[in-house]
Amino acid sequence: MPDERTKRGQPRGADELVFVALGGLGEIGMNAYLYGYGPPDARRWLMVDLGITFPEGEDDPGVDVIFPDLRFIEEEKSTLAGIVITHAHEDHIGAVIEMWPRLGVPVYATPFTAGMLKAKLVEYNSRLAIPIREIPLNGRFNAGPFDVELIEMSHSIPESSALAIRTPAGTVLHTGDWKLDRTPTIGGAPDEARLRALGDEGVLAVIGDSTNAMREGLSPSERDVSKSLTAIVKEAPHRVIVTTFASNVARVKAVADAARAAGRELVVAGRALHRVIEVAIDTGYLPEGFRYVDQQQFDELKRSNVVCLCTGSQGEPRAAMARIAENEHPDVSLAKGDLAIFSSRTIPGNEKAVGWIQNNLVRMGVDVITDGEALVHVTGHPRRDELRQLYAWTRPRIAVPMHGEARHLKAHAELARECGVPEVQVVYNGEMVRLSPGAVRIVDDAPVGRLFRDGRLIVQSGEGPVRERRKLAMAGIIVVALALSRRGELMSEPQIAMDGIPPADDAGEPMLEIALSAVEGTLRSIPRDRRRDIDMVGEAVRRAVRGGVASAWGKKPIVKVLVSVIEGKG
Repeated sequence: MPDERTKRGQPRGADELVFVALGGLGEIGMNAYLYGYGPPDARRWLMVDLGITFPEGEDDPGVDVIFPDLRFIEEEKSTLAGIVITHAHEDHIGAVIEMWPRLGVPVYATPFTAGMLKAKLVEYNSRLAIPIREIPLNGRFNAGPFDVELIEMSHSIPESSALAIRTPAGTVLHTGDWKLDRTPTIGGAPDEARLRALGDEGVLAVIGDSTNAMREGLSPSERDVSKSLTAIVKEAPHRVIVTTFASNVARVKAVADAARAAGRELVVAGRALHRVIEVAIDTGYLPEGFRYVDQQQFDELKRSNVVCLCTGSQGEPRAAMARIAENEHPDVSLAKGDLAIFSSRTIPGNEKAVGWIQNNLVRMGVDVITDGEALVHVTGHPRRDELRQLYAWTRPRIAVPMHGEARHLKAHAELARECGVPEVQVVYNGEMVRLSPGAVRIVDDAPVGRLFRDGRLIVQSGEGPVRERRKLAMAGIIVVALALSRRGELMSEPQIAMDGIPPADDAGEPMLEIALSAVEGTLRSIPRDRRRDIDMVGEAVRRAVRGGVASAWGKKPIVKVLVSVIEGKG
């Protein structure tokens, strides 16, 4: 008797290796990847990274951060073997604390990454007992059916690791974020020998970083930035303030070295920087005697004797640099002739906020240097020649681009084909791709979406308060309060409150009078005995006010009607 077949053409019960992203494919940020092994109805899963992204512009009013929607794996959490974190950037680790209670599995991380996660737990005052399993750099461990080996890579944070994920169906190299920096100032260079050996062993698939797949050449080294920063600081006549990603320990060290070479004091402003420095000292990436002074001592130092390292390179409104640019920082201030260095690249979506800060500084007479004017920043992601090198070392059968928007994934896919990779598959969030057995193909889909941190709450993106706030931002709100007797008689004048509504129409008639006329006309049109139906009255008034204001304004506002029933003679 032939094997019973599923609708996808695979024998029922056949083991297969699949990959699906709940975030990170078709976008940069919110990385959350799943590998599944076993028969389709009984897979075991391994999650790689669990990160956040940030709201962009006015589409997400009041939202602090954005998490991936984990409902797919929440329903399968009994089959989830663990979460492996490739490195400690927020777009890879930032959702762990708040999403972990939904999953309840061990979290595997290297010492620096584990230290950052523990520091976040302390900062959040969280009492969660997350089982953090510390794995040594280049270590190896088992989680369910997955044999996971960490391979050291270069990036803009210590201990960024690629993962060699071995299964009976083959070995996958999940690159994480990386670059081919052979002269890093913190940590080691990518483990070329190990990557070559993995290629000799046989790599089924590379799931690879696509961030810079559109850029030719090789990424400059962090050592080059360090030399450039030192030269700039030495030539500066007055204060120098440098803002960068707090997690970039190599850049922190470069700024400290530049300050020391120029005979200046290093001042550190920003809680996130203090946290990273403490973890870097604890894990040996900064020396025990790493010296800096706190921001409260800024004004005590001679103007030509200061290098201030601060948070806020992406225009974050509560970070140190934004407050300095508004002259609202309690300890740090700048004056004409001082120098501000933005030692970072602006993340897409943050251009307006960063530009506002830089323009404010220029108005204050501060000189501003960005990565477009001098070598003050280098990327942490591979350009095309680095991707070519990786494919030459590993020689995979399959390439699946990850960590990028659609245009990055497409460029990476084209390059992988040029490199001779036999099978290349572009997939997006929610598309489940089968890596083995057989040819690579999309075989299923998983529900995906976004969750918003709204104050202390986590809410769905497509419904609830954030959606209502979007509407409010577009057309304002009108609230009508009515007091009726049980017999439907109006007991007092209607009360109307408006927010976000123009005061008058183009003929000068007050919008309040237009709304009031709509209320009164509606009540007159409803027979008294029918006014006992409170719900009907409220809906009729709502429609009338909305229609009346829309005719005068050209926009339909949100209208809420509150009807109170007053006991009395009426």
